[in-house]
Amino acid sequence: MEYVRQVDFAAIDKSGADERLNQALLDHASGAQTCTVFCIKTPPGGGSPAGLHIHDVDQLFYILRGTMSIEIEGKQHDCGPGSLIVFPAGVPHRNWNGGGEPTVHLAFNTPLPDPEKPFAKSV
Repeated sequence: MEYVRQVDFAAIDKSGADERLNQALLDHASGAQTCTVFCIKTPPGGGSPAGLHIHDVDQLFYILRGTMSIEIEGKQHDCGPGSLIVFPAGVPHRNWNGGGEPTVHLAFNTPLPDPEKPFAKSV
């Protein structure tokens, strides 16, 4: 088990301005048993690949860079660095980057998502 994992900020900074980047920090392949953790860069204009959707697990985002817009239970919020966003299991939500620079966030999913089921279900 790798106990210390690093976000690859160099790869994020080198990626194209319109490129979505997804770095697995903890997932099924790296030994996750209770949750998954990803670092995700979303370019301006990008967002939830599934649009408005739900998950079978709780999802938490921690914003590191930029401002992410979210919709949850019909309400919109703009979330800057230091924001913790909680999407409870089964609650419809979406996120997007309406700004002019990429957003970078950590995405935590708990309990461990079932790899045999689709992660997001469109609503």
